[in-house]
Amino acid sequence: MDQVKIGRFIAEKRREQGLTQMQLAEALGITDRAVSKWETGKSLPDASIMLELCRLLKITVNDLLNGEVVSMERYNEAMENHLLEMVKQKETKDRQLLRMEIVLSAVSLLFLFAMIAVGAVFMKQGQPKRIFFLLLGIGLFQFLVCGLFALRIEQTAGCYVCAECGHRYVSSFAAVTFAMHMNRTRYLRCPACGKRSWQKKALSKE
Repeated sequence: MDQVKIGRFIAEKRREQGLTQMQLAEALGITDRAVSKWETGKSLPDASIMLELCRLLKITVNDLLNGEVVSMERYNEAMENHLLEMVKQKETKDRQLLRMEIVLSAVSLLFLFAMIAVGAVFMKQGQPKRIFFLLLGIGLFQFLVCGLFALRIEQTAGCYVCAECGHRYVSSFAAVTFAMHMNRTRYLRCPACGKRSWQKKALSKE
């Protein structure tokens, strides 16, 4: 989506309706600074207010996302293009999240080892054992928290593919947490066919 083009379109339609940035912002319950960011192409309207914005500007959501009034002949084509664009954006975001999961897990593991190493050094220097166990506890706590966060990323990013029927779905957090796994491949029950299998992670639901 061309944010600059959409921004110019919003500004044009706002002026056609005789609204200032402040008036449009007040009608939407936001700041005029947010409207200014839209119109300069720095950001896009949030999905939660998009319908109301279109109602005020007397345009369709399809018009808004295209940055121009879409004729009926091009309506279906434009809608399909936007759906494809949203799918691509979702896949890109999920790919970035899964990369972040790897980095987070690695950093967390290194921190745990660092705490153990520091505690061991203190033990050799004759420090009380409680210091070692304190450092170990800190390391284990952050490892647990980061591990749960990484699992949450894996659960929500992309989907799992049933090896039996090919159904693609987003599993529950509990199922992902307690399932046997090898990397991102987990032994899960498919909600479509009801069979358990080793299911791989995929970015697309199509």
